[in-house]
Amino acid sequence: MKILVLGIGNLLLSDEAVGVRIVEALDQHYAFTPEIDIVDGGTAGMELIDTMANREHLIVADAVLTGSAPGTVTVLRNDDVPALFTRKISPHQLGLSDVLMALRLTDEFPCELTLVGVEPASLEPAITLSASVEQAVVPAMQTILGVLRECGVTFRKKTVQERAQQPKNCLSRPLPLTLETPL
Repeated sequence: MKILVLGIGNLLLSDEAVGVRIVEALDQHYAFTPEIDIVDGGTAGMELIDTMANREHLIVADAVLTGSAPGTVTVLRNDDVPALFTRKISPHQLGLSDVLMALRLTDEFPCELTLVGVEPASLEPAITLSASVEQAVVPAMQTILGVLRECGVTFRKKTVQERAQQPKNCLSRPLPLTLETPL
């Protein structure tokens, strides 16, 4: 099974960074089997084509503009994900749109596609998430874990010692995650 969980976002534009923050939290708190790749895609566009190509399942975490309340988690799957982004649902949709279109043209499009998006409250320059979007990180992460579970993926919570040994991202501040809910 070749599954990619890809976080997309700009760390300098407040809630635009939510996709990256979600995958950081996943990587910080959970250990996955080797066939799962957790990738911070940042604002890369076509540079991600090889990373995304020929995946059995591509799960994208991103900020999405749906008109919902800030912090709302939206899940779109397969054909519901506007692969060509005919309407604007993400502040940086063009790069991802180009990659998905190229993957379709080269017959390397993923077998399954899931978008887990969070409605931003702010896209102003800042390196922190707004309160409503920060509160959505755990539900979005749990949604991704649910999708992985549906795919038959096993994972476990990392121990305190494992988490302490991980390198820290200098731009990240620890999110107040309470992961006591059994997954």
